[in-house]
Amino acid sequence: MSRLVVVSNRVAPIKEGKAAAGGLAIGVYDALRACGGIWFGWNGEVSGSAELQQETHGNITYATRGLSKRHYDMYYRGFANATLWPIFHYRIDLARYRREEYEGYCQVNRMFAEQLQPLLRPDDVIWVHDYHLIPFAEECRRLGIRNRIGFFLHIPFPAPEILTAIPPHNELFKTLCSYDLIGFQTEVDRQAFEDYIRREVRGLVDSDGSMTAYGHNFRAKVYPISVMPDEIQQTASRYKGRRNLIGCNAVGEPCQTIISVDRLDYSKGLIERFCAYDELLQRFPEHRRNVQFVQIAPTSRSDVKTYQTLRQQLETHAGHINGRYAELDWMPLHYLNRSHERRVLMGLFRAASVGLVTPLRDGMNLVAKEYVAAQNPENPGVLVLSRFAGAAHELSAALIVNPYDIIGMAEALDRALRMPLAERKERYESMMRAIRRADLNAWRDSFIRDLRGPSARTVRVERAIRAV
Repeated sequence: MSRLVVVSNRVAPIKEGKAAAGGLAIGVYDALRACGGIWFGWNGEVSGSAELQQETHGNITYATRGLSKRHYDMYYRGFANATLWPIFHYRIDLARYRREEYEGYCQVNRMFAEQLQPLLRPDDVIWVHDYHLIPFAEECRRLGIRNRIGFFLHIPFPAPEILTAIPPHNELFKTLCSYDLIGFQTEVDRQAFEDYIRREVRGLVDSDGSMTAYGHNFRAKVYPISVMPDEIQQTASRYKGRRNLIGCNAVGEPCQTIISVDRLDYSKGLIERFCAYDELLQRFPEHRRNVQFVQIAPTSRSDVKTYQTLRQQLETHAGHINGRYAELDWMPLHYLNRSHERRVLMGLFRAASVGLVTPLRDGMNLVAKEYVAAQNPENPGVLVLSRFAGAAHELSAALIVNPYDIIGMAEALDRALRMPLAERKERYESMMRAIRRADLNAWRDSFIRDLRGPSARTVRVERAIRAV
């Protein structure tokens, strides 16, 4: 079997027996371990050294390099996260465009392709991840690399009207068409991409999802990323260490818990969530002293002004809620800005009565699936989920809310806290069936199978021959 070469913005070597944190890491690590290969990308260091470093564990080679301060500012902080991230999350108001940052973004993609080229074998299959690396395939093609190259977008793909706010959008998405296979989280994302190809590029789209644009034939399909539900359930059921932190107030009285875990980001709807909890306590005073809200939100991109402002706003809201409602033996809101081990989070999920996952826009949101998978089947909690999370397309048995409707979210929280056991179990079982039907293995295996399969051009030629 040919090797798999994974290319992602950030690479952190995973050692056997040590749990990986995120869905991307878990999914691709198992695929690499099965067939052997390379994981290539940035090592997270900002330094003057661009030397490629290689580290091998078993049959996986981690090939990483640092970024200069200039490239970090242009490629990562600049075009990727100041232009693409807000626009792909429908926040044009927070986006900025600087031509030199776009040039730096393309330059880093070019350097990555040049450094990967000597490591490749002719039959390697290359799987590229996320918005940082949209031009990567075209840079590979310029170097003469003819390997099969697939791309998976982990974040939403917005409507054409939003995308065209990116000044070089035609040039940028022309490079995306150099991939053989493009994967999206949901049908909504894939349809938005198809609309862009039809309307902005005048490209051709076949009924099987294959497309032709800018002289390239490629396919675009939906591959919803997921979790390993049985593994999560085992981790959650075994963990006992900190479960006493939730489920009771300061004097040990029973207390229902609402839990949220997010990276500190404006796309997650954190301020709206705090406002909804405030509304819950105001409209339904019977929940006071009987419920607590735990929000875990590790800081991210702390050197970016927008994120600094968001953190200040959240601290203000948290102080307002606690100042207004707290009593000596009851703290209504616990707002934590540091990360926790995965096993701790799974234990907290299992003990929480409500999982509150309400992003303003999200590609998938694995926290929603993790919360469901962590539940006790005999006494499951309730998932309250934003309609704008990709997970809502699969987890329709959750209480689906609009995160812009503060009162509606408060009412959903009240319903979740009162929901009888029979209804909770019915909703839980429905969501678990959906998660098991399309787990992390299914996501990974289906993408790699399609990438290794016949190309869009081959399928098109074979169809033409059969028609004759």
